[in-house]
Amino acid sequence: MDYEVLEALGQITREKNVPMELVLETLEASLKSAAKKKFGSSDHIGVTIDQATGAIAITATMQVVSEVEDKGVEISLEDAREIDPDVKVGDEVEKKLDFAEFGRNAIQAAKQILIQRIREAEREKIFEDYSERKGEIITGSVQQIDRGNIIVNLGRPEGIVPIKEQIRRERYRQGDTIRAYLMDVQKTTKGPQIILSRTHPGFLEKLFELEVPEIYEKIVEIKAVAREAGDRSKVAVASNDARVDPVGACVGLKGIRVQNIVRELSNERIDIVPWSPDPDLFISKAISPAKVSRIHIDEREDKMILVVEEDQLSLAIGRAGQNVRLAAKLTGWKIDILSEEEYRQRQAEMAAMRVDITDLPGVGKKMAQEFLRAGVDSVQDMVRWDEKQLQQIPGVGPATAAKLLQAAKEIIDRVEAEHLEEMKARVRMKKKAKEEGVGEEIAEAPAEKPLEAPEKVAARSLSVSKLRGIGTKLVQALQQAGIESLQDLFEADEEQLLEVPGVGPATAERLLKTAEEGMQQISEFILAQEKASGEELDEEEPGEEEAVEETVADDDEEPQSENKDDEAEKE
Repeated sequence: MDYEVLEALGQITREKNVPMELVLETLEASLKSAAKKKFGSSDHIGVTIDQATGAIAITATMQVVSEVEDKGVEISLEDAREIDPDVKVGDEVEKKLDFAEFGRNAIQAAKQILIQRIREAEREKIFEDYSERKGEIITGSVQQIDRGNIIVNLGRPEGIVPIKEQIRRERYRQGDTIRAYLMDVQKTTKGPQIILSRTHPGFLEKLFELEVPEIYEKIVEIKAVAREAGDRSKVAVASNDARVDPVGACVGLKGIRVQNIVRELSNERIDIVPWSPDPDLFISKAISPAKVSRIHIDEREDKMILVVEEDQLSLAIGRAGQNVRLAAKLTGWKIDILSEEEYRQRQAEMAAMRVDITDLPGVGKKMAQEFLRAGVDSVQDMVRWDEKQLQQIPGVGPATAAKLLQAAKEIIDRVEAEHLEEMKARVRMKKKAKEEGVGEEIAEAPAEKPLEAPEKVAARSLSVSKLRGIGTKLVQALQQAGIESLQDLFEADEEQLLEVPGVGPATAERLLKTAEEGMQQISEFILAQEKASGEELDEEEPGEEEAVEETVADDDEEPQSENKDDEAEKE
């Protein structure tokens, strides 16, 4: 019995995690390959391995001939009768071969084949095992940092956490324990590559499964996850048991469950919201902590318009639009957030540009009635349809559908161009009236101190980001347009402001009013500093005692509507 062979095969099986049958098949193939180098062919070579004793037998099926021409496949009658005395010419005999006779080169080749095939089998086994574990959380230790990528030791294989799958603020050192989400397993020439991620939404979902038993037991279900790794996430949960509060179950007693997840994700903010099949209710919860006044749904474009109060606008949008962006990902709806004033203004503009379906060339009374039955009462509604949808209207064929769409687009382009020209005309009229009004005010109030150099210096040093009612997005748009300071804003006109993205007539008028108030306050502040300490001006009107710093607001505050500015002015 050859126990050394058995022990060697068993060690290979344990170390490489491959089945014994595969090792035996690989050993048999390698021995046949060695025999081929010796005899030129391996078709007549047989290899048997006894798993009980470890004995390896190599035999060659030889043809009995009277005169040997090919020693690899033929044997003489005399030599054959030493194996089997009853053999005759033309018969076949099994001749045992000594592996040592194969030669050093053949043995080395057999060894290389054995090693190569065992390695391939090991890689295939790793690929199969980890492919079945996709979507699980894997724990390993940091082996090294290679060009920003984290190489993770998972035991036999290695995983990699690419830079884009790492949380921005996290830093790891060699030997640190790391948990990550098994995102993908890819075959490469160097073996299977295990891709891990700490930014994937599935990682957050699996962490909740580990921390919340109700989720693991399917009592509470995670319906959707929206995540911006390292900053903020939103999770929508629902309960399959009316007695279980899904949000409370995820938060845990004194917040212990969610806090464990927050610590694992480097203090990432997590909002847990109740899921609802009602889109209105779900979106109102998803946009929290902001409160929504009303919701307008456009199912054709999968879009929602959320109307909020002025003081809720910046809260609904969030820092750099993060809150509304996550809410859109969580609900699957496109979301547009407007203030009450902006919503009323948009509705008025849409009503002004609306073209009745009966005004579209090619649409008669009967066809107009069919469009009305389908819920299309304006050209703007019809242009949202494609040709296939239009062909479902009775009396509309492929050619008619194409003509109607083309005519509708031309009408809409013409109406929008006319509306734009009308807006520009209004701006020019307001600008002219404003210039004339400013001249009259200066003539009527000669005692008022004109703007001096100190005021200009102060105005140019005050950034538009510090002015009240101007949010981050609007500040960026103004700065890109070259309006960076209060002085720049004061010198701009309404027509120039309308060219800034996101600035409409109401916003432009409010910005100019804010600039005038800021300049007036700076002038009065400097004038007051020049007077005797404690002296009060009798001619000061109510509301003019505000310091310049009152124009400064939080950077995240969004633009206020005209109505609110009017109310403040009245106060």
